[in-house]
Amino acid sequence: MLIQLIERAALLLITLFFMTRVPRFKEILQRDRHSPTELSIITVIFCLFALFGTYSGIEVEGSIVNIRTIAITAGGILFGPWVGIITGIVSGVHRYLIDIGGVTSIPCLITSILAGVVSGYIYLYMKKARRWIYGIAAGMFCEILTMILILIMAEPYELGVDIVSKIAFPMILGQGSIGLIVLMIASVEGEKERIAAQQSQLALNIANKTLPYFRSINMESLHTICTIIKKDIKADAVAITDTKDVLSYVGYGEEKYQIGKEIISDLTKETIRSGKITIRNNIADHHTPQIHCLLIIPLEERGIITGTLKIYYRKAYTITYTLQTMAIGLAQIISTLMEVSRVEQIKEEANKAELRALQTKINPHFLFNALNAIASTTRRDPDKARELIISLSGYMRYNLEVDEELIDIGTALQQVENYIKIEKARFGERLQVEYDVDDIHLKLPSLLIQPLVENAVIHGILKRKGPGKVTISIKDTGRKIRVSVRDTGVGIGQDVIDHLYQGTVSSKQIGLSNVHQRVKLIYGTGLVIQRLEPGTEVYFDITKEIS
Repeated sequence: MLIQLIERAALLLITLFFMTRVPRFKEILQRDRHSPTELSIITVIFCLFALFGTYSGIEVEGSIVNIRTIAITAGGILFGPWVGIITGIVSGVHRYLIDIGGVTSIPCLITSILAGVVSGYIYLYMKKARRWIYGIAAGMFCEILTMILILIMAEPYELGVDIVSKIAFPMILGQGSIGLIVLMIASVEGEKERIAAQQSQLALNIANKTLPYFRSINMESLHTICTIIKKDIKADAVAITDTKDVLSYVGYGEEKYQIGKEIISDLTKETIRSGKITIRNNIADHHTPQIHCLLIIPLEERGIITGTLKIYYRKAYTITYTLQTMAIGLAQIISTLMEVSRVEQIKEEANKAELRALQTKINPHFLFNALNAIASTTRRDPDKARELIISLSGYMRYNLEVDEELIDIGTALQQVENYIKIEKARFGERLQVEYDVDDIHLKLPSLLIQPLVENAVIHGILKRKGPGKVTISIKDTGRKIRVSVRDTGVGIGQDVIDHLYQGTVSSKQIGLSNVHQRVKLIYGTGLVIQRLEPGTEVYFDITKEIS
């Protein structure tokens, strides 16, 4: 009898095993939470298992040796109290109705409902890893209670003893099958972690591939990003939108979309409005009739919806739970990358604005003095005055028109020379300049060297009596290139250096501070300032890899 009972339990186990191979059912098993519809389907399945257990039972003296309790307990432990209790009530009432007045009908009704309650309690309050043990214990407890109730309610008492003596042993030991069922389903749930790891890896791989294109978001980069996503998740089409327009669309039906045009999909508008994910696994009213699956995920930046990621498939029911999970994670990564990209763009624009402000901020005293120097030179040396006008013109043009991100070192030094010519016209031999430049090819941001030279002249050389020298040095030191401006002036105060590093410089040193901040942003470390005897040296290093 025990062997026959195990055979029936094995049939239940095999049926469940094959059901776990069905993708839709497997997907339901792997979810942490289930919708009312899914719970209803699961409840019906386990009710059928319990009824099958009753109908496939072995009749013994008016009782039925069956696997009903196994189905009830397994359902409750795996899917919660509602599945267990409803299955227990349905199968218990059924067992009572098919044998009203039978010796075991009322005991079976009571213990069937109790099995549902106990299994629900195990689901709610017992550790997941040990539920299979508690499940076996609960099943055995219910069967022992069934035997006790049979002995109490049976008339005559001897009939109850006869029935219990024949069915107790196989019925109680047969509950070990509950542990096998729970462990098997748990193994399917365990696959969820492996699948989640795979999906996370896929999302990270896509993020790594698309990262370079987020550094400058435009029509071309978004098209490339959508192409990468489409290929890696094997979608038929992928689109990215902002809150108003389609920014990029790649894949099937691409010819129907006009990039930069207003969003026409009501589902997309609703997703942006609600901030909730939209899933359509068998859509029939899409404006591209061949598209049957649609997943729209809102993109957020600091809690504000900024657009959507849209994934399309032509085959219905392609969007699985694991794909949804991966796509949600991917959308979160994209949101973060787009936010970082936007911050970088804002920072870049701020840097450009700062550069433009520095370019246009020509010291009026310098301009006034330069014009006076030219005027006085015109009388005694017209050719020299003409050269100074050309130098001043070049200096001003450089300040007002240079907008390249990186310029050649020769262009930067030409700006310095234009400035020096004007200052030497005013101060003559008081100002001496020496160039110590290696023959190297170097590009660097504009307006880094000239402000340092100007600072050395105005705050160094011209504040001391007698002549002074400014040395402009650009040397290849092997791994780095050092750009240095050294003067023999009065020397910089330690308090100025401290304020510069603390970011609290005075308005008189704003040019030096500007260069320090830009060098720090571009090359990682700012200016290095050394007090000399006499004078000051200011330098910064450019690694060859960056330059």
